[in-house]
Amino acid sequence: MILLDEQPKSIKKAIRYIKQDASKEQLKEIRKLLDYAIYKRLKVLEEGKEA
Repeated sequence: MILLDEQPKSIKKAIRYIKQDASKEQLKEIRKLLDYAIYKRLKVLEEGKEA
């Protein structure tokens, strides 16, 4: 399990926003943004290992 206390402040704020204030449409958009950012970062990391 991921401990929220161990995460950067920006992550804590984002999680708090998602839990308290985000509408259904905002949640869908946030999911798209996070999925894309994670995909791009993993791709960069995987390319670095192969090189």
